[in-house]
Amino acid sequence: MLPSAYGLPAAVLIMLGGTLACLAGYRLFRVVLGIFGFIVGAMMASSIFGAGSTMAMLVAAVVGGLVGGIVLVLAYFVGIALVGAALGALLGTVVWGWISTADPPVIAIIVVSIAGSIGAMLLQRYVIIVGTAIGGAWMMVAGLGNALTAYNATRPSDIWIFYPSSLPGGIWAPVAFAVLGLAVQLGITGRKK
Repeated sequence: MLPSAYGLPAAVLIMLGGTLACLAGYRLFRVVLGIFGFIVGAMMASSIFGAGSTMAMLVAAVVGGLVGGIVLVLAYFVGIALVGAALGALLGTVVWGWISTADPPVIAIIVVSIAGSIGAMLLQRYVIIVGTAIGGAWMMVAGLGNALTAYNATRPSDIWIFYPSSLPGGIWAPVAFAVLGLAVQLGITGRKK
């Protein structure tokens, strides 16, 4: 949440950060983590203050963004392991759904989550490329949608709230950009030296 005067520049920065993540996320992974951490931290911290306290909202956004960026940069191995665990749990649940109509046993989900976490750590490069392509594409399209909303705002005295789920054109735009990001990263920017 920011004063509406800062809405358009913030949305454009989110769009540019998403583009950077989508197309060069593996090469600049720590930078991308810092950008995403800053955005999430700023969103959370600035939402604490009301619309009447502009300076407090801005200070909270900057401080929360810095804290979020630092935390995410320092914890990126944990993040990769968590992504792998989540993918393992998802895959285990889907496969179990094909086998049985009952809920999967907890121990089975724990085992596939651990396997997914280990697999993600072994395949870090690909997990990072896929994750940054998808996350970057989503932020790029959400930033564009929010920039259009901020540009068309009728009352400049309102506050601007970033809605990461407001996507112009539905889900197909982020999917198309994610595929483009995967191709660019696998072919150009994500190559090993």
